[in-house]
Amino acid sequence: MMNKKKNIYLTFFLGIQILFMRWIESNPSFIETYYSRGIYPYISSFLRILFGWMPISFGDLIIIFFGLYLIYVIYKLVSTRFTNMVSKILGITSFISIIYFLFYFLWGLNYFREPLDKNLKFKTTPYNNQELLNLTKYLVSKLNESHLRITKSDSISVIVPHSNKDIYLLAKKGYKKLANNNSLFTYKYGIAKNSLISVLQSYNGTSGYLNPFTGEAQVNRLIPKTILPTTTTHEMAHQIGFAAENEANFIGFLAALFNDDPYFKYSAYRMATRYAIFELYKRDRDAFEIVYKTLNKGILIDFKSSSDFWNTYKNPFEPIVKKGYNIYLKSNNQVKGINSYNYVVDLLISYFKTPHNKI
Repeated sequence: MMNKKKNIYLTFFLGIQILFMRWIESNPSFIETYYSRGIYPYISSFLRILFGWMPISFGDLIIIFFGLYLIYVIYKLVSTRFTNMVSKILGITSFISIIYFLFYFLWGLNYFREPLDKNLKFKTTPYNNQELLNLTKYLVSKLNESHLRITKSDSISVIVPHSNKDIYLLAKKGYKKLANNNSLFTYKYGIAKNSLISVLQSYNGTSGYLNPFTGEAQVNRLIPKTILPTTTTHEMAHQIGFAAENEANFIGFLAALFNDDPYFKYSAYRMATRYAIFELYKRDRDAFEIVYKTLNKGILIDFKSSSDFWNTYKNPFEPIVKKGYNIYLKSNNQVKGINSYNYVVDLLISYFKTPHNKI
Protein backbone atom coordinates (compact mmCIF):
# COMPACT_ATOMS: atom_id res chain seq x y z
CA MET A 1 0.00 0.00 0.00
CA MET A 2 2.82 2.41 0.90
CA ASN A 3 4.53 1.64 -2.40
CA LYS A 4 1.31 2.33 -4.31
CA LYS A 5 0.85 5.69 -2.52
CA LYS A 6 4.42 6.66 -3.33
CA ASN A 7 3.84 5.83 -7.00
CA ILE A 8 0.64 7.91 -7.03
CA TYR A 9 2.45 10.90 -5.53
CA LEU A 10 5.32 10.59 -8.00
CA THR A 11 2.87 10.30 -10.92
CA PHE A 12 1.07 13.43 -9.69
CA PHE A 13 4.46 15.15 -9.39
CA LEU A 14 5.14 14.29 -13.06
CA GLY A 15 2.07 16.30 -14.04
CA ILE A 16 3.29 19.27 -11.98
CA GLN A 17 6.71 19.06 -13.64
CA ILE A 18 5.19 19.10 -17.13
CA LEU A 19 3.14 22.19 -16.28
CA PHE A 20 6.25 23.84 -14.81
CA MET A 21 8.17 23.15 -18.03
CA ARG A 22 5.44 24.87 -20.06
CA TRP A 23 5.99 27.97 -17.90
CA ILE A 24 9.77 27.71 -18.21
CA GLU A 25 9.58 27.81 -22.01
CA SER A 26 8.45 31.44 -21.89
CA ASN A 27 10.93 32.55 -19.22
CA PRO A 28 14.45 32.13 -20.63
CA SER A 29 15.85 35.02 -18.58
CA PHE A 30 14.83 33.19 -15.39
CA ILE A 31 16.65 30.03 -16.53
CA GLU A 32 19.70 32.00 -17.69
CA THR A 33 20.04 33.85 -14.39
CA TYR A 34 19.12 31.26 -11.80
CA TYR A 35 19.92 27.97 -13.49
CA SER A 36 22.41 28.19 -16.40
CA ARG A 37 24.55 30.84 -14.69
CA GLY A 38 23.35 30.07 -11.18
CA ILE A 39 23.25 26.51 -9.91
CA TYR A 40 24.14 24.60 -13.08
CA PRO A 41 27.89 25.38 -13.05
CA TYR A 42 28.04 23.81 -9.58
CA ILE A 43 26.00 20.78 -10.68
CA SER A 44 28.20 20.35 -13.74
CA SER A 45 31.44 20.66 -11.80
CA PHE A 46 30.21 18.26 -9.12
CA LEU A 47 29.29 15.60 -11.70
CA ARG A 48 32.64 15.91 -13.47
CA ILE A 49 34.48 15.63 -10.15
CA LEU A 50 32.35 12.63 -9.19
CA PHE A 51 32.62 10.70 -12.47
CA GLY A 52 35.41 12.41 -14.40
CA TRP A 53 38.23 10.46 -12.74
CA MET A 54 36.82 7.12 -13.92
CA PRO A 55 38.74 5.71 -16.91
CA ILE A 56 35.53 4.32 -18.42
CA SER A 57 32.13 5.87 -18.99
CA PHE A 58 29.86 5.36 -15.99
CA GLY A 59 27.00 6.88 -17.99
CA ASP A 60 27.33 4.20 -20.66
CA LEU A 61 27.17 1.52 -17.96
CA ILE A 62 23.89 3.07 -16.75
CA ILE A 63 22.47 3.00 -20.28
CA ILE A 64 23.48 -0.65 -20.74
CA PHE A 65 21.96 -1.56 -17.37
CA PHE A 66 18.64 0.18 -18.07
CA GLY A 67 18.54 -1.28 -21.57
CA LEU A 68 18.74 -4.77 -20.06
CA TYR A 69 16.26 -3.80 -17.33
CA LEU A 70 13.76 -2.60 -19.94
CA ILE A 71 13.95 -5.99 -21.65
CA TYR A 72 13.32 -7.63 -18.25
CA VAL A 73 10.29 -5.38 -17.57
CA ILE A 74 8.77 -6.20 -20.96
CA TYR A 75 9.38 -9.90 -20.32
CA LYS A 76 7.64 -9.70 -16.91
CA LEU A 77 4.65 -7.88 -18.39
CA VAL A 78 4.23 -10.52 -21.07
CA SER A 79 4.89 -13.50 -18.77
CA THR A 80 2.32 -12.29 -16.20
CA ARG A 81 -0.17 -11.60 -19.02
CA PHE A 82 -0.46 -7.96 -18.04
CA THR A 83 -2.10 -8.62 -14.66
CA ASN A 84 -2.35 -5.77 -12.08
CA MET A 85 -1.87 -3.29 -14.90
CA VAL A 86 -2.97 -0.23 -12.90
CA SER A 87 -0.28 -0.89 -10.30
CA LYS A 88 2.32 -1.57 -12.97
CA ILE A 89 1.44 1.56 -14.94
CA LEU A 90 1.77 3.64 -11.77
CA GLY A 91 5.17 2.06 -11.23
CA ILE A 92 6.24 3.02 -14.75
CA THR A 93 4.92 6.59 -14.50
CA SER A 94 6.58 7.10 -11.11
CA PHE A 95 9.88 5.96 -12.60
CA ILE A 96 9.39 8.34 -15.54
CA SER A 97 8.69 11.13 -13.04
CA ILE A 98 12.05 10.57 -11.34
CA ILE A 99 13.94 10.39 -14.64
CA TYR A 100 12.14 13.50 -15.93
CA PHE A 101 13.11 15.46 -12.83
CA LEU A 102 16.74 14.35 -12.88
CA PHE A 103 17.11 15.03 -16.60
CA TYR A 104 15.95 18.64 -16.40
CA PHE A 105 17.47 19.42 -13.00
CA LEU A 106 20.91 18.00 -13.83
CA TRP A 107 21.16 19.46 -17.35
CA GLY A 108 18.03 19.69 -19.51
CA LEU A 109 16.85 23.12 -18.33
CA ASN A 110 19.70 24.55 -20.41
CA TYR A 111 17.53 23.97 -23.48
CA PHE A 112 15.45 26.94 -22.34
CA ARG A 113 18.19 29.45 -21.57
CA GLU A 114 18.67 32.69 -23.50
CA PRO A 115 20.13 32.40 -27.03
CA LEU A 116 23.91 32.38 -27.38
CA ASP A 117 23.97 35.38 -29.71
CA LYS A 118 22.37 37.45 -26.95
CA ASN A 119 24.95 36.25 -24.42
CA LEU A 120 27.77 37.10 -26.84
CA LYS A 121 26.19 40.44 -27.69
CA PHE A 122 25.88 39.93 -31.41
CA LYS A 123 22.64 39.38 -33.28
CA THR A 124 21.93 36.67 -35.82
CA THR A 125 19.72 37.86 -38.66
CA PRO A 126 18.48 36.17 -41.84
CA TYR A 127 21.38 36.07 -44.29
CA ASN A 128 21.33 36.32 -48.08
CA ASN A 129 23.10 34.14 -50.64
CA GLN A 130 25.97 36.59 -51.05
CA GLU A 131 26.72 36.56 -47.33
CA LEU A 132 26.66 32.77 -47.35
CA LEU A 133 28.93 32.67 -50.39
CA ASN A 134 31.38 35.09 -48.76
CA LEU A 135 31.51 33.00 -45.59
CA THR A 136 31.98 29.77 -47.52
CA LYS A 137 34.82 31.20 -49.62
CA TYR A 138 36.53 32.49 -46.48
CA LEU A 139 36.21 29.17 -44.66
CA VAL A 140 37.43 27.21 -47.69
CA SER A 141 40.51 29.44 -47.94
CA LYS A 142 41.27 28.97 -44.23
CA LEU A 143 40.68 25.22 -44.48
CA ASN A 144 43.04 24.98 -47.46
CA GLU A 145 45.68 26.97 -45.56
CA SER A 146 45.28 24.79 -42.48
CA HIS A 147 45.49 21.64 -44.59
CA LEU A 148 48.68 22.78 -46.37
CA ARG A 149 50.29 23.81 -43.09
CA ILE A 150 50.03 20.19 -41.95
CA THR A 151 50.58 18.17 -45.14
CA LYS A 152 52.78 20.52 -47.22
CA SER A 153 50.92 19.14 -50.25
CA ASP A 154 47.43 19.89 -51.55
CA SER A 155 46.85 16.28 -52.59
CA ILE A 156 47.66 14.46 -49.33
CA SER A 157 44.98 13.77 -46.75
CA VAL A 158 45.53 14.84 -43.13
CA ILE A 159 46.50 12.04 -40.76
CA VAL A 160 46.03 12.98 -37.11
CA PRO A 161 48.91 11.53 -35.01
CA HIS A 162 47.21 12.02 -31.61
CA SER A 163 45.56 9.26 -29.61
CA ASN A 164 41.96 9.75 -28.56
CA LYS A 165 43.03 10.49 -24.99
CA ASP A 166 45.55 13.07 -26.20
CA ILE A 167 42.78 14.79 -28.15
CA TYR A 168 40.53 14.85 -25.07
CA LEU A 169 43.33 16.44 -23.05
CA LEU A 170 44.22 18.94 -25.78
CA ALA A 171 40.57 19.99 -26.09
CA LYS A 172 40.73 21.55 -22.62
CA LYS A 173 43.52 23.90 -23.77
CA GLY A 174 41.27 25.42 -26.42
CA TYR A 175 38.58 26.04 -23.82
CA LYS A 176 41.12 27.60 -21.48
CA LYS A 177 42.07 30.17 -24.15
CA LEU A 178 38.43 30.71 -25.04
CA ALA A 179 37.54 31.33 -21.39
CA ASN A 180 40.16 34.08 -21.23
CA ASN A 181 37.91 36.06 -23.56
CA ASN A 182 34.60 35.01 -22.01
CA SER A 183 34.04 33.24 -18.69
CA LEU A 184 30.90 31.62 -20.11
CA PHE A 185 33.21 29.04 -21.69
CA THR A 186 35.06 28.06 -18.52
CA TYR A 187 35.68 24.30 -18.41
CA LYS A 188 36.99 22.66 -15.24
CA TYR A 189 37.50 19.07 -14.10
CA GLY A 190 37.52 15.87 -16.10
CA ILE A 191 37.86 15.20 -19.82
CA ALA A 192 35.75 13.59 -22.55
CA LYS A 193 35.72 9.79 -22.72
CA ASN A 194 35.52 7.01 -25.29
CA SER A 195 31.99 5.68 -25.40
CA LEU A 196 31.52 2.02 -24.47
CA ILE A 197 28.69 1.87 -27.02
CA SER A 198 30.65 3.33 -29.94
CA VAL A 199 29.56 0.57 -32.32
CA LEU A 200 25.91 1.29 -31.50
CA GLN A 201 26.56 5.01 -31.95
CA SER A 202 28.06 4.33 -35.37
CA TYR A 203 24.96 2.41 -36.42
CA ASN A 204 22.82 5.25 -35.06
CA GLY A 205 24.84 7.75 -37.10
CA THR A 206 26.02 9.67 -34.02
CA SER A 207 29.57 10.79 -33.23
CA GLY A 208 29.07 11.63 -29.57
CA TYR A 209 26.58 12.49 -26.83
CA LEU A 210 26.36 13.98 -23.36
CA ASN A 211 24.97 11.82 -20.58
CA PRO A 212 22.82 14.31 -18.62
CA PHE A 213 22.71 12.12 -15.52
CA THR A 214 26.48 11.81 -15.06
CA GLY A 215 27.65 14.93 -16.91
CA GLU A 216 30.08 12.84 -19.00
CA ALA A 217 30.92 13.73 -22.60
CA GLN A 218 30.94 10.47 -24.54
CA VAL A 219 32.74 10.34 -27.88
CA ASN A 220 32.37 7.62 -30.49
CA ARG A 221 35.92 6.21 -30.50
CA LEU A 222 35.50 4.80 -34.03
CA ILE A 223 34.89 8.04 -35.93
CA PRO A 224 37.58 9.43 -38.26
CA LYS A 225 40.32 11.28 -36.38
CA THR A 226 39.87 14.49 -38.40
CA ILE A 227 36.40 15.02 -36.89
CA LEU A 228 37.33 13.84 -33.39
CA PRO A 229 38.60 17.25 -32.13
CA THR A 230 35.40 19.15 -33.00
CA THR A 231 33.20 16.27 -31.84
CA THR A 232 35.00 16.45 -28.50
CA THR A 233 34.71 20.23 -28.16
CA HIS A 234 31.03 20.01 -29.21
CA GLU A 235 30.23 17.56 -26.40
CA MET A 236 32.25 19.66 -23.95
CA ALA A 237 30.07 22.65 -24.91
CA HIS A 238 27.07 20.60 -23.81
CA GLN A 239 28.86 19.86 -20.54
CA ILE A 240 29.25 23.55 -19.69
CA GLY A 241 25.57 24.20 -20.28
CA PHE A 242 24.93 24.88 -23.96
CA ALA A 243 22.22 22.42 -24.92
CA ALA A 244 21.14 23.74 -28.34
CA GLU A 245 22.96 21.82 -31.08
CA ASN A 246 23.77 24.82 -33.26
CA GLU A 247 25.24 26.62 -30.24
CA ALA A 248 27.29 23.57 -29.23
CA ASN A 249 28.55 23.38 -32.82
CA PHE A 250 29.57 27.04 -32.76
CA ILE A 251 31.27 26.86 -29.36
CA GLY A 252 32.95 23.61 -30.39
CA PHE A 253 34.22 25.37 -33.51
CA LEU A 254 35.63 28.26 -31.46
CA ALA A 255 37.24 25.98 -28.86
CA ALA A 256 38.97 24.00 -31.62
CA LEU A 257 39.97 27.17 -33.48
CA PHE A 258 41.45 28.78 -30.36
CA ASN A 259 43.54 25.66 -29.79
CA ASP A 260 47.22 25.99 -30.70
CA ASP A 261 47.29 22.47 -32.10
CA PRO A 262 47.15 22.55 -35.96
CA TYR A 263 44.98 19.43 -36.13
CA PHE A 264 42.34 21.12 -33.98
CA LYS A 265 42.39 24.19 -36.23
CA TYR A 266 42.03 21.97 -39.29
CA SER A 267 39.11 20.13 -37.67
CA ALA A 268 37.47 23.47 -36.80
CA TYR A 269 37.62 24.84 -40.34
CA ARG A 270 36.67 21.43 -41.72
CA MET A 271 33.49 21.29 -39.66
CA ALA A 272 32.49 24.90 -40.36
CA THR A 273 33.19 24.54 -44.08
CA ARG A 274 31.04 21.44 -44.38
CA TYR A 275 28.05 23.18 -42.81
CA ALA A 276 28.51 26.33 -44.90
CA ILE A 277 29.08 24.52 -48.19
CA PHE A 278 26.06 22.28 -47.57
CA GLU A 279 23.87 25.34 -47.10
CA LEU A 280 25.35 26.85 -50.28
CA TYR A 281 24.52 23.62 -52.13
CA LYS A 282 20.86 23.98 -51.08
CA ARG A 283 20.64 27.66 -52.05
CA ASP A 284 22.87 28.11 -55.10
CA ARG A 285 24.02 24.97 -56.90
CA ASP A 286 26.17 26.85 -59.44
CA ALA A 287 28.04 28.79 -56.75
CA PHE A 288 28.52 25.57 -54.81
CA GLU A 289 30.13 23.85 -57.81
CA ILE A 290 32.61 26.72 -58.25
CA VAL A 291 33.61 26.90 -54.56
CA TYR A 292 33.76 23.12 -54.11
CA LYS A 293 36.36 22.86 -56.88
CA THR A 294 38.68 25.19 -54.96
CA LEU A 295 39.07 22.72 -52.08
CA ASN A 296 42.45 20.99 -51.90
CA LYS A 297 42.41 17.43 -53.23
CA GLY A 298 43.63 16.11 -49.90
CA ILE A 299 40.58 17.63 -48.19
CA LEU A 300 38.26 15.98 -50.69
CA ILE A 301 39.95 12.65 -49.92
CA ASP A 302 39.31 13.31 -46.22
CA PHE A 303 35.63 14.13 -46.91
CA LYS A 304 35.23 10.91 -48.91
CA SER A 305 36.92 8.85 -46.20
CA SER A 306 34.48 10.24 -43.63
CA SER A 307 31.52 9.54 -45.92
CA ASP A 308 32.74 5.98 -46.50
CA PHE A 309 32.96 5.44 -42.74
CA TRP A 310 29.31 6.38 -42.14
CA ASN A 311 28.16 4.42 -45.20
CA THR A 312 29.75 1.32 -43.67
CA TYR A 313 27.26 1.53 -40.80
CA LYS A 314 24.16 2.36 -42.85
CA ASN A 315 21.18 0.29 -41.72
CA PRO A 316 17.35 0.39 -41.94
CA PHE A 317 16.98 1.36 -38.27
CA GLU A 318 19.05 4.56 -38.44
CA PRO A 319 16.24 6.70 -39.95
CA ILE A 320 13.89 5.52 -37.18
CA VAL A 321 16.41 6.53 -34.50
CA LYS A 322 16.88 9.92 -36.16
CA LYS A 323 13.11 10.49 -36.27
CA GLY A 324 12.98 9.78 -32.54
CA TYR A 325 15.84 12.18 -31.90
CA ASN A 326 14.11 14.76 -34.08
CA ILE A 327 11.00 14.55 -31.88
CA TYR A 328 13.18 14.81 -28.75
CA LEU A 329 14.86 18.00 -29.99
CA LYS A 330 11.58 19.62 -31.03
CA SER A 331 10.11 18.90 -27.61
CA ASN A 332 13.09 20.67 -26.04
CA ASN A 333 12.85 24.12 -27.60
CA GLN A 334 14.64 23.28 -30.88
CA VAL A 335 11.86 23.84 -33.37
CA LYS A 336 14.00 22.75 -36.34
CA GLY A 337 14.66 19.39 -34.73
CA ILE A 338 17.62 17.52 -36.16
CA ASN A 339 18.20 20.35 -38.64
CA SER A 340 19.18 22.55 -35.68
CA TYR A 341 22.82 21.50 -36.20
CA ASN A 342 22.84 23.34 -39.56
CA TYR A 343 21.82 26.62 -37.94
CA VAL A 344 25.41 27.07 -36.82
CA VAL A 345 25.82 28.92 -40.15
CA ASP A 346 23.74 31.82 -38.78
CA LEU A 347 26.14 32.14 -35.86
CA LEU A 348 29.22 31.82 -38.07
CA ILE A 349 28.05 34.58 -40.43
CA SER A 350 27.28 36.91 -37.52
CA TYR A 351 30.61 36.13 -35.87
CA PHE A 352 32.76 36.68 -38.96
CA LYS A 353 30.95 39.89 -39.93
CA THR A 354 33.16 41.61 -37.36
CA PRO A 355 36.71 41.85 -38.84
CA HIS A 356 38.52 41.43 -35.51
CA ASN A 357 36.85 38.05 -35.09
CA LYS A 358 38.75 36.60 -38.06
CA ILE A 359 41.38 34.42 -36.46
